[in-house]
Amino acid sequence: MKFHSIDFTAADWKLLDQFADRTVFQTREWLQFVRESQNATPVLAELRDGSQVLGYFTGLTISKFGVKVLGSSFPGWTTPYIGFNLKPGVSRRSALEALERFAWDDLKCLHMEVSDAYFSFEDGEGLGFQPEHYGSYRSDLTKSEDELFSSMESACRRCVRKAEKSGVKIEEAHDLAFADEYYEQLKDVFAKQNLVPTYSVERVRSLVRNMQPTGNVLLIRARDADGKCIATGIYPGLNQIAEFWGNASFRAYQNLRPNEACHWYALRYWKKRGATIFDWGGEGTYKEKYGCTAYRVPWFIKSRYRIVGALRNEARDMFDRKQKLLGWLQGNRTSTDRPAEE
Repeated sequence: MKFHSIDFTAADWKLLDQFADRTVFQTREWLQFVRESQNATPVLAELRDGSQVLGYFTGLTISKFGVKVLGSSFPGWTTPYIGFNLKPGVSRRSALEALERFAWDDLKCLHMEVSDAYFSFEDGEGLGFQPEHYGSYRSDLTKSEDELFSSMESACRRCVRKAEKSGVKIEEAHDLAFADEYYEQLKDVFAKQNLVPTYSVERVRSLVRNMQPTGNVLLIRARDADGKCIATGIYPGLNQIAEFWGNASFRAYQNLRPNEACHWYALRYWKKRGATIFDWGGEGTYKEKYGCTAYRVPWFIKSRYRIVGALRNEARDMFDRKQKLLGWLQGNRTSTDRPAEE
């Protein structure tokens, strides 16, 4: 089994998107979004055994501290997993083994990270990969709407009903201005904890610009009874899996429960379009009230040389420290700018 590079611009994307294990994060438009936001180079490769095509791999390469890295995905990309598309019966472990040779020998990378929605932890065992995981929650969209609603905690159901009684309306968005509305609300969410968003508004604009025309992302606004946009949500999806990418709301209006209304709308939206899984986009115990179950996607890491792995961990720690510092500075600036009480 061996991987062979495919020209990203000349690929048969219609054929690729027909794979049953295809996720939205493997589509051309999502990769273009990551390419823009991370200054990355897309990688598309065909897995063959002799002349037989067994499947495909999707990822991107970036340069970190002069080191070429293959990510599928990589921390900070706001893309939880990418991985493989394989024909039935083809081993993901064998594909991962072939990918390592491709990363070192063909791409000349010194570090690689791969996460795949259909990995098992056994796939990386025995191949020398460091096993980590992307933790999230999942809702079973094969349930009826009544079953989905009844599986929520009673307090959550009351929140959904309160939003409706308070006149909160959900509308689908199709305009680029949505990105700026979302980001203003996101800054308010982070400010509550003296933090700042981990990405800029331009990343949201890039996501909307690339994904909205495809029909593979749900963008929604929640408006109060006066028509003011008080919350927003971003929910990409394709084939079997729909995703919660992010949502935000103004703190002053959270008592109207617009966030719960957004999520309930998204669950029903993707169910109607044939998705069977709703991935809640990461950990956070508040998500448990929606009746979902904890889920872990394996994330395999390997460096050609040990020092490279140490640099990766240091870079991650530096990013965390920077975000805390920026949040502290923002909090102090806000308190300084606030007028004195009479």
